[in-house]
Amino acid sequence: MSRTTMTRKQLIDRLNEDLSREYQAIIAYVVYSQVLKGAEYMNIAKELEAHAGEELQHALTISKHIDYLGGMPTATPQKVRLTEKAEEMLRADLKNESDTIRAYRERVVQCEALGEYAIAEDIREILRQEQEHLTDLATALGENAPDLSKG
Repeated sequence: MSRTTMTRKQLIDRLNEDLSREYQAIIAYVVYSQVLKGAEYMNIAKELEAHAGEELQHALTISKHIDYLGGMPTATPQKVRLTEKAEEMLRADLKNESDTIRAYRERVVQCEALGEYAIAEDIREILRQEQEHLTDLATALGENAPDLSKG
């Protein structure tokens, strides 16, 4: 199946996968923001607290659209990687944000192919925030944001 030809049911399924990732992000950001230790991580810890709130808004938006499409929003988060090592926490978040951005880029195309332009617009706004999160995490790790234009 091409990523642009899908049914409403398939879109609901994909949005529920996105919702599971949003729940994962909320949990990870809540936990990581509170357990990051060391002066060098205090700024990113505060950022992660803010990210948790933004991810909750994303989850509410995605849930609203799943309901609108006739589906039931999932209640299951994807697995959260727990570690006490600050760099591993930030790397896990960076990978999760990268995966989320790739998925939402596909979702915009899929929504538009189904004529669901309002959902696509909301996802574009979520994407903008997810890309900011990615940049924040990469900066905290002393790196450039990863290039997500490749697979």
